[in-house]
This record gives sequence, C-alpha cells and structure tokens, in this order.
Amino acid sequence: MRPDHDDRRGLSTEPDLEPERYELRETPDWNFTLDRRDFLRTLGGGLLIVCLGTRGESEAVAQESGRSGRARGGGGRGGQLPREIDAWLHIGDDGTVTASTGKVEVGQNARTSLTMAVADELAIPLASVRLVMGDTDHVPFDIGTFGSLTTPRMVPLIRRASAAARGLLAGLAAEKWGVDRGSVEIRDGKAIHAASGRSIPLGELTRGRQLVETIADDVRTMPPGEWKVAGKSAPKVNARSFVTGEHRYTSDMTRPGMLRGKILRPPAPGAKLASLDASKAEAMPGVKVVRDGDFVGVVAPTEHAAAQALAALRPDWTTPEPPRCNDKTLYEYLKAHPEGGPRSRDRQAASEAGPVARELASAHARVSASYTIAYIAHAPLEPRAALAEWNGDRLTVWAGTQRPFGGRSELAEAFRMPEDHVRVIVPDTGSGYGGKHTGESLVEAARLARAAGKPVKLVWTREEEFNWAYFRPSGLIEAAAGADRDGKLVAWDFHNYNSGASGLNSPYASKTKDVAFHATASPLRQGSYRALAATANHFARESLMDELALALKLDPLEFRLRNLEDARVRDIYRDAAERFGWGKTKPPEGHGYGFAGGAEKGGYVATCVEVAVDPTTRAVRVVRAVAAFECGAIVNPDQLRNQVEGCLIMGLGGALFEAVRFEDGKILNPRFSRYQVPRFGDVPKIDVVLRDRKDLPAAGAGEIPIVAIAPAIANAVFAATGVRIRSMPIAPEGTIPPAASKS
Repeated sequence: MRPDHDDRRGLSTEPDLEPERYELRETPDWNFTLDRRDFLRTLGGGLLIVCLGTRGESEAVAQESGRSGRARGGGGRGGQLPREIDAWLHIGDDGTVTASTGKVEVGQNARTSLTMAVADELAIPLASVRLVMGDTDHVPFDIGTFGSLTTPRMVPLIRRASAAARGLLAGLAAEKWGVDRGSVEIRDGKAIHAASGRSIPLGELTRGRQLVETIADDVRTMPPGEWKVAGKSAPKVNARSFVTGEHRYTSDMTRPGMLRGKILRPPAPGAKLASLDASKAEAMPGVKVVRDGDFVGVVAPTEHAAAQALAALRPDWTTPEPPRCNDKTLYEYLKAHPEGGPRSRDRQAASEAGPVARELASAHARVSASYTIAYIAHAPLEPRAALAEWNGDRLTVWAGTQRPFGGRSELAEAFRMPEDHVRVIVPDTGSGYGGKHTGESLVEAARLARAAGKPVKLVWTREEEFNWAYFRPSGLIEAAAGADRDGKLVAWDFHNYNSGASGLNSPYASKTKDVAFHATASPLRQGSYRALAATANHFARESLMDELALALKLDPLEFRLRNLEDARVRDIYRDAAERFGWGKTKPPEGHGYGFAGGAEKGGYVATCVEVAVDPTTRAVRVVRAVAAFECGAIVNPDQLRNQVEGCLIMGLGGALFEAVRFEDGKILNPRFSRYQVPRFGDVPKIDVVLRDRKDLPAAGAGEIPIVAIAPAIANAVFAATGVRIRSMPIAPEGTIPPAASKS
C-alpha cells in the first residue's frame, strides 16, 4: 500500500501494482490463420517486423506498469496519458460538459462519482455533465476497471483536467472583457465578472475553440473540505434507464443484418479437434459453419437456429490427460505442485532454526493451523457477450469487458492488425467482479463476423460461464503464531499456496515474521476476483488471531488491539465494536458473535456478525452484520454504503456455501441449480458505519469490505458451537460439516 499521496502529481499511468493477475498470463485460446490475401488486406503492403514472445507476460507487464499508455484513439505503446484538456473534456454549444474516461461501468456506480468530480471543479449541476466511458476511439487509454483504482486514480485525473479547464475558461473570459483573470468566477455554467455584472455561458465562451491547453503539474484541485457536489449523497446519474429497461447491455444490442453466433467448446481444456462432420449443420437454412484450426463456430439468423446448428455438429476430439485432482484432493495437489515443477524443498525443515521457529517454540501461547479456500465462480448477472462488425479492414466490437484497451490489444493480435483499426465500445455492463478481464468473447465474435461478412452477436450461456471462464483461485494457507504472556505477538509464520499475495501482509505487529506466497500449478483456470487473494489471507489471519486469543484467554478484540500500531485500523475496529455492542451482552442460546477486520488498498474494514446454528440440523444462519469502513474522504456516502452492503452480501456466498466442484478438470456444478449464490433469504440485517476522513485522499471501496465477512462468520460459528471451521466455504451444504473439529 502506498503512502497517502497528493492529487497534484503528474498525469502518470502508473498504478499500484497488484500482486497477482493470473488471467493475464493466459495464452490466446485461438491462433487464427490468415491466408495471404487476408493478411495483406488487413495490414497493407510494406515490411512487417514481428517480435515473438509470450502474450500473457508482455500484456501483463504493459498493463500493470501502465507503460502501454496511449492518447485518445492512439496506437503505439510507450506514451503517457494525454496532458491536453480537450482529451478529457469538451464543452458543447449548449454548455453541456462531456468528460471522457477509459474506465467502464460494471454496476458499482463509477459513472456517478466521476461525474460528481467534473461538476465539483466546474461548479455546474450534475445534469450538465455527460460522461463517455470505455470507447477506445474516444477516451484516453486506461489499464482497466479493477483494483479499486477508479476513485484514487481516475477521480483525481478528471478533477485535474476540470480544474485546468476552469482556469482556462476564466482566462478566456478575462481576455474577452479585458479584466484580471483572478476576478472571473466560473459557476452555474457561466463565466462571471461580479464587479461589472457581466456573465457569459460557457458554451458561448468556447464556441469554435478547443481546450488545447496543457494541464499543468501544479494545477490546484479542490481539497475534500471544499467539495460542494462530492461529499454528499447523489443518485445514480442514469438510474432511470436501468429501472425502466431503457438501458441496453451488450446482450440486448442489435445491428442491421446481424446474425447470432455459437462456439463449439472442446470437452476439456487443451483438447485438439481431430475431425469434424458439419454436414447436418451446413444443410440448415441460413447457417454457416466456421472452422479455423481448433476453433469452430456457427452463425445463423436467430439464437435458436444457431443453437440447433451447434448441436448438429459431430466433432472428434483428442483430449489430453487431465490433472488427476478433484475438489477433495485439491489442497494436497497444490502443495505438491509448485509452479515450474515438482516440489523441490521442505520449507518447514529449512526454517526450523530460524528466528520465527525459535520464538514459536518459546512462546507463552502458540497455535498452528491449515486453512483452505475453494475455487468459486464469478457468476455475473450478465454472461460474457460481444457484438462484432467489420467495415473493410476496420473492426468494431461492443462488449462487456473490464479492459476495453486490453480487449483491443487482444483483437489486434488475434487478427494481425494495427490497434488503431480496432475499436472497442463498452456499454454499461452487468457486473464483472474481476471476471471480465480477458477478451475471449470479443475475439470469438469477431472471427465469426469476419467469416459471415455481417455483424455477429455472441452471448455465452450460463454453462459456458461456469465451464470456460476463470475462477477465483483456491488456496492452502499454513500458518502459526505465538504470543507472550502480555498478549503481544512474538512470532508470525504465514504461507499461502496458490491463492495469491494480495492482503498477505498483516496489520498486526510481531517480533518476528516469516510470510510468503508460493505460486503453484493450478488444475483449473484461475484469475482475479473481487479483492483478489485478500479474502483468503484475511480469512486465515483473522481465524488464527481468534484461535490465539482463545489460547491466551483474551477477548478477541482486545487481543487484536494490543497488537495494532496503525491508528486507522484501531479506529475502525472500535467503530464496528461500538455499533455492534461487542462485549456488552451475551448471545442467545445457539447464537455466537464473531469479529474480523483488516486493511488493504487504502481501505480499512471491521466486521462483527451474529450467527445462529440450529442444534439439530447444524444449519448456519447469519442474523446480523455490522461493518465499519474507512477509505479516506467519502465521495458519495450512499454509493459507498451500497458498496459495503454489496460486498457483505457477495461475501456471504464465498463464506458459507459457494464452491466449484470438479473431477479431473470437469466442472460438476456448472449451473445455478447446482451452484448456490446468496438469495434474499440469506441476507442478514446489515448496519454500515462509515468514517469520513476529509483530511485524507479518497481510496477505492469496491473490494476491501468483502474481506472480513468470512472470518467473522467462522469466528461466530466457533463461539456458538465450539467447532472451529478452517475452510471456505464454512457450511458447504448450508450446515456445519460433520468432519469439523472441536477446538
């Protein structure tokens, strides 16, 4: 986590690097062939020099470092974000301000918070701002909508551009009137010179002119204490179109002459197509079968006809030997298969003589345990969808993706064409949660459209989402901790296998530490999920802290406070405890209280829960949850509250029952009838406490509130039953597993 920063920094694309981005290591699913005529038509004549390398590696480095910056609609790598005001803002003749961002809207209301930033700096109503998002031909380059970066990074960029525009507008009016620039005020959509009583609408002031002035490094934006629009709750700016059904997601869109597409999926990853009998499908009216190596798809006039044509195909596959592993033997498999080859050393033996081992051996109280985290699916409301249209050598794709510029790069690579010949447009999208970073559906739709010579829309089925999208990584965490008689940590040994390094570092001070992430060869495809591995690492850490508090005969909250040095963490822990009434009452019979918290990416969270466990059925129900959260200055209180509540509800699934079941690479629960996500009946009473720190920059809130709900539930289950659950999900069938042990 970086130290607090000043919004006056330059327009850099450099993000806070995320520890794991598994999905960007994936190689392309398809390697399309191009005949010479197609190749020359796409690229034109001349000399082409191709540098070969691993796409996943180069793309990940470029995206994560920010070194693939492009100006709006630009092409090559290596630039910075544009510094000209007009790349970010345009003022229309009617005074409407159009702002541009490469971020996309995936349901977390980024559109509103960014619109508020523009309205604040230019002192105009929200209704006067129009935000263009995720259109690669019309917005500045952006690495993608992930990592809780929109608020801490994009909001300041938009504010800087707007503040620079405010200064430029004041200068234009001052020049027009022959007055001092400092005497001109910009507000209510006008430039105003109070001393003379003159004013001019901004649209009239800028008519026929471009805001081409460079954004200066020292441009001053409003500090949170001066915000007029931000800092107050504002409704979603285009909420009506969603409520009435007017909004069109990618899966709703149409184009003239559009066909529907379907893809033939192999029986297992890595399978090769030995032969294909497509005669029955090709005999169907309006159907075209497309084959390009192992890629096979069909296009037809309707979705139903495309599904029928797909079912009529008769493929013969050569299937590789799958990893001999299932969801029951998974964690032994992970430990035995480090990335790059078989396990080469025994870490425990290697560290026995180290300082952590010595402190553990002499600690007054010590606990060691293993924690496991299952694969879970993203299960987005809207499955992957893309609509592709070729116009000569130019390609336009409408898609639900979190990385429009990343998708553009994947398309350009797949079809060996310049990036400036590819346009990706992202309609506001039906959720992502880290699951829509890769561009499979974009490439598939574009390949079918090229073969059909018409626009083609491809919408993945729910079964395709479960079988072919990547999962949140599973993990094994081996941990041990020791404390002295005063309840101070003296040893912390924490090793994560596979799930990732995000949230790995503990907020609790310890005399000695041995903390590491060990990459392994995952048997299933895996990638980002909301909060990355911070959920897994917080689950193990906060469970271990409760176990050690029990060994010390200390209250779990008191034990945590004794080992916290960060005042922001302490404050938020106390906020949650006070609202919940921690330590003031005993839970009813069969009920238990649990506490957990942590910090990551500039966000600080503490969660208290009450659970009820049926003594006969062992069914677990979360009765109420209190979450306290602090992420610096609050931009939109209602939006932030919604983010926290959404994280808690989503986190219930992974905490209680969500898990991908599989056997030798085959997914056994690829539909909602077999894969449980939280329902209305699972939602407890939720109380959210927000701490507004206007003295600190605003950080993102889309991820971190999710990390503490699972360990809080596990700790509450123990308080209710004396049974310690060290696995996520805690209650796979809605009940405590019979194998769960007494602690």
